[in-house]
Amino acid sequence: MTFVTVGLTGGIASGKSTVSNYFRELGAYIVDADAIAKRVVEKGEPAWEAILREFGNDILLEDKSINRDTLGEVIFNDSSKKAVLNSIVHPHVFKAMEQEKNTAGRTHKVVILDVPLLFETKMDKDLDAVIVVYTPKEIQLERLIKRDNLAPDQARARIASQLSIEDKKQMASIVVDNSGGVDDTRQQVQAFYKTLAK
Repeated sequence: MTFVTVGLTGGIASGKSTVSNYFRELGAYIVDADAIAKRVVEKGEPAWEAILREFGNDILLEDKSINRDTLGEVIFNDSSKKAVLNSIVHPHVFKAMEQEKNTAGRTHKVVILDVPLLFETKMDKDLDAVIVVYTPKEIQLERLIKRDNLAPDQARARIASQLSIEDKKQMASIVVDNSGGVDDTRQQVQAFYKTLAK
């Protein structure tokens, strides 16, 4: 079976997960980068072992799994350590995603790679299309404050740490505008899915 491979991304709190679920309901197969990233660092996995060698046992919880909060604090204040972590984790994630994509392509016409940092990790290359879930910055900020119970400054800092949503919109081949109501978003997704499935 021939299948199309599509990247799906957006800004933080833009509604990417909602759009991803709509595509899944319509029959697309979703390869979830975040879920895979969590899986490859589980206890005993090669990435877990490499992270321990690099960052030491202080980042472990009692059950020997990685304390994501502790590791997060280490890397957020040190870009060189963040780069090291990415160099360990990303190859394992990319390999697992590629395998899952090829398996899914045997039974699905549309395979969507759901990747928050699609452009930042250069995973937008060699795809048939890239979908960006778009929400203007002010709505994004409002939703993020509400969703994660953040102070406005904290929310702004999180948004600023990613490539701007306007830049992502320019790089997209398909834009799902999620600034309106759920019905409007769902209709856009249905129309795009029909086109992709052809």
